[in-house]
Amino acid sequence: MREIIIIHIGQAGIQVGNACWELFCLEHGIRPDGQMPEEGKDDFAEDDSYQTFYTETGAGKFVPRSLMVDLEPTVVDEIRTGTYRSLYHPEQLISGKEDAANN
Repeated sequence: MREIIIIHIGQAGIQVGNACWELFCLEHGIRPDGQMPEEGKDDFAEDDSYQTFYTETGAGKFVPRSLMVDLEPTVVDEIRTGTYRSLYHPEQLISGKEDAANN
């Protein structure tokens, strides 16, 4: 089984990455909270390709293998408060305390 870790860096990387994870969830039948509905498990029983992108926790939640990093906290905060906030583990969302606009 192949495993992919995706790293999203900066505003554009994080915004595009979040859109990609939304599509991955739709393709693999995973809800925004990281759970796969029982009726969806039957549809994907033979297709375990979702394991390439997600790690399944002991509680049955699917967590993306991704890391989102930005110096400016506002972009990462959009993920923390958005529709897919429950999908990510908090340690995967890394941001600075202030932006780097004046560097």
